[in-house]
Amino acid sequence: YRNLPVDIVYYLEMSVVMNSTRNSGSISNLTQSSDDYDENCLTEEGLLKKDCISPEDVLKLNRITKSYLCPPEANVYDIEFVRFKIRDLDTGTVLFEIAKRSSSSNPEDGNIPFIQSSGLLDSLEIESSSEESDQNSGRFVRYQFTPQFLKLKTVGATVEFTVGNHPISNFRMIERHYFKEKLLKSFDFEFGFCIPNSCNSCEHIYHFPKLSKALVTDMINHPYETRSDSFYFVNGELIMHNKADYSYNGNLNI
Repeated sequence: YRNLPVDIVYYLEMSVVMNSTRNSGSISNLTQSSDDYDENCLTEEGLLKKDCISPEDVLKLNRITKSYLCPPEANVYDIEFVRFKIRDLDTGTVLFEIAKRSSSSNPEDGNIPFIQSSGLLDSLEIESSSEESDQNSGRFVRYQFTPQFLKLKTVGATVEFTVGNHPISNFRMIERHYFKEKLLKSFDFEFGFCIPNSCNSCEHIYHFPKLSKALVTDMINHPYETRSDSFYFVNGELIMHNKADYSYNGNLNI
């Protein structure tokens, strides 16, 4: 896996997102505007001027970021997510499971090969901006789900990842999801201690909030206006930042 793009798989935290490991995840008011956070928020521009970005900093962001808050080189621990599986805990159905290619595989159009899929994920595309295609390759993923995905209630997310030559403690992830610049939900969880040169696996349980019928319709009718920032920290310092956007109109003729 060492020669493959970093951190592709774990984007399938996608809109699933709810964590029971750390305070069961925190879910914000789905109708709350970003304007309601003005007194306590930090701006992206302000964070980019800091030498070290903390979890407390990103929790004060009131909208999706336009750029990446740290370079790929900040991942000095050589953390790579290599496999990801999502399952519906209510039925036991594996919704999808994906992994990075082996070095002997033949990449085609940058797509990740599926190991298993129930059909809720219609397509997945790894993209990068034209200006930063080399530096940020693999840091942004676009998903197209079917509307059925929004009906899920409880999901288990299993992630497998490798680490480099240094031990890792206080490995933490904060993921913030927005729709039309409104914060839908914010999730915060920890991976635990990792020994050097190890392959690690863990499953977190996510509980979906109940979405109003109007909000579900709006999200389906506005593909890719649901976006997320995934921030990864070691010892309170930002070392990785990934982004994604989502559509829920798969298999629909919109």
